[in-house]
Amino acid sequence: MSLPLKGLRVLDLSRVLAGPVAAMVLGDLGADVIKVERTGTGDDTRGWGPPFDDRGQSAYFLCCNRNKLSVAADFAVAADQDFLRTLIAGADVVIENFRPATLAAFGLDPLTLLEAHPRLVWCTISGFGPLSDRPGYDFVVQAESGWMAITGEPMGEPMKTGVALADVIAGRDTAIAILATLVGGRSGAASARQLHVSLQHSAISALVNVAQNALVTTAEAPRWGNAHPNLVPYELFDTGDKPIVIAVGTDTQFAALVEALDIPALKEARFATNAGRLANRDAVTGTIRLRLITADSEEWMGRLRDAGVPCGVVRSVLEALEDVAGSELTGVAPQAPGTVRRVPPTLNQHGVLLRSQGWAGVAQA
Repeated sequence: MSLPLKGLRVLDLSRVLAGPVAAMVLGDLGADVIKVERTGTGDDTRGWGPPFDDRGQSAYFLCCNRNKLSVAADFAVAADQDFLRTLIAGADVVIENFRPATLAAFGLDPLTLLEAHPRLVWCTISGFGPLSDRPGYDFVVQAESGWMAITGEPMGEPMKTGVALADVIAGRDTAIAILATLVGGRSGAASARQLHVSLQHSAISALVNVAQNALVTTAEAPRWGNAHPNLVPYELFDTGDKPIVIAVGTDTQFAALVEALDIPALKEARFATNAGRLANRDAVTGTIRLRLITADSEEWMGRLRDAGVPCGVVRSVLEALEDVAGSELTGVAPQAPGTVRRVPPTLNQHGVLLRSQGWAGVAQA
């Protein structure tokens, strides 16, 4: 397969998760990616373990750094600054997540470099926008973006998601912004090629229908636990042995559910539309709960699937991983047209090669 980004050069100056995810996405699609890491310690996530693999590499680092070469550099050393400027001169894209003015203090001001290299695209990732000096950590962003306020049981504590999803979404937003700029051409002014993605903006945008509900009603979004603010029934239900989820998205699906579960009481006209079911949420879900507890999940899953009702069992992570190609070294394989060509590098694994040959050394790695 011919990779769509073959020949594109990406310099990854970022660390932790959002930036590395963005660079990995581009690398999966064929870009040559050089990851510059802090001398001695490398990316922060190299120490975020256990677990570590048999090479001593943390699972956290492995999850977002495949298809990259690693070189270590000290930004405070003049020779390394010159080396970085050489890499930047040969790059198509730079991704970084330094706080404001940090790079400029090392003689690596983004706008100056963009003006010097008219084909360069530069993307800075921050926690709270280009004017904020606050560190950008996913957990803090989840708290301040409204996510935790709507996650968890209705009467329980605010809860974060089980994955650093604000980082992941911002990383993918970064890849999208870069790809759009590349497709649109890179001949514009330096400021037009200087992109900025913030975790906070990406996270708030990802509230989608919850945000729109609040904008339309001007009311605070409540916490629904496993239920849905706009659809009924759309939540977790206990059966005789284990929980299942039912996700009814249309009135036709609800009618099919009523037949599959054989619940005549839910055929009343007041339940026929989603608006009616929202108005009678407790009656609908309560009736379904009483029915589902009378048999095991296998019985109900068979009936619901045969009827075309969206449903699923709650599975563990290891169970879910059985459905995809995954590796203890390179993680979950990308979807087409992405491929895995290089395992995540050890710290400064390609330092000698890249310092002697620059971008030309990528082909030899």
